[in-house]
Amino acid sequence: PVKKSESHGTHVAGIIAAERNNGKGANGVANNVEIMSIRAVPNGDEYDKDIALAIRYAVDNGASVINGSFGKSFSPHAEWVRDAIKYASDNDVIFVHAAGNSSENVDVEPNFPDDNVNYVEVSNTYIRVGSLAPKYGSKMVSGFSNYGKQNVDVFAPGSEIYSTTPQNEYDSKGGTSMAAPGVAGIVALVRSQYPNLTAAQVKQVILDSGLPLNTKVVVGGDASNIAPFSDLSKSGKIANAFNALIMASKIK
Repeated sequence: PVKKSESHGTHVAGIIAAERNNGKGANGVANNVEIMSIRAVPNGDEYDKDIALAIRYAVDNGASVINGSFGKSFSPHAEWVRDAIKYASDNDVIFVHAAGNSSENVDVEPNFPDDNVNYVEVSNTYIRVGSLAPKYGSKMVSGFSNYGKQNVDVFAPGSEIYSTTPQNEYDSKGGTSMAAPGVAGIVALVRSQYPNLTAAQVKQVILDSGLPLNTKVVVGGDASNIAPFSDLSKSGKIANAFNALIMASKIK
């Protein structure tokens, strides 16, 4: 039986794929989606070997998008995981990664798994996601969220997210772990509706179609650190499912 304490993956899966419009719990982002559940991370630090093998397993068994709601600041064999991310990219699979919850600039303080060596990227299908709080305006970036003009791609809601937990229950959780599946769900929507688009095209759609904002925001939960929201990620945008589907429909 599933332990109640082991709820993280169930919560993440529900954000992507909880049954929509059944009057229960919450609606997942995507409707036409199947979840391949791969348990690669225990409670605590993940092994690079396990993550690399899990990514390759997903690619080899037909995944079109991988959600990575895990990460760490030290990775002894980062190249194993980076090679697996490149393998996903080479096989037309998108890898969506949570930016991390250390309130840090990941252009300066590394967060793994990463897709680049000294900013030279090995993958054009890796999307790293920062977290938003449900407060529009100066406090809209989650205080815990990592950020980075070069190494975070886009932001999505990640604080106080209501989703599924084991044993037919629901709970609110916060973290970039909750923001990443919001984006993975949009990827699933776009890839399901427009299967002829490549993974690289879908990544570009997600980044280009988001909602751009120049609002000045508190960064890293530090009230003395104020920056334009547009400086916190590569796109400077909030992921937007509606806009992504419209933009995808116009790509030949």
